[in-house]
Amino acid sequence: KVDQVCLGSCTNGRLEDLEEAAKILKGRHIAEDLKFIVTPASASIMEEAVKRGWIQTFVEAGALVTPPYCSFCEGRTMALMGDGEVMLGTNNRNFLGRFGSAKAKAYLASPAVAAATAVKGVITDPAHL
Repeated sequence: KVDQVCLGSCTNGRLEDLEEAAKILKGRHIAEDLKFIVTPASASIMEEAVKRGWIQTFVEAGALVTPPYCSFCEGRTMALMGDGEVMLGTNNRNFLGRFGSAKAKAYLASPAVAAATAVKGVITDPAHL
């Protein structure tokens, strides 16, 4: 079980990453009691993702879409976790205490696994949706 899913930042926030996740999330909603944060890698990627309708797909699925910034890799974000919480992210950092409590767990995955996990609330292979 995961408490939050983080998709994007400078790592895995590219157009192809957002497209992959949006295809999985189209017409679906995230799991109850899950925080799903999406951060495009740059302003130009955000603009293109808006044009292609992917940002709307994320919002309709229940995601919180942030402005582009380093976000999750930085460890100073809306993704901070408390003791015992579990996060799955597409970022490139998951060392102890990076996201708040040293008693939280952070797993790294592909954008497709992140989207599937956001739907199910547990770490999920997208082939099992």
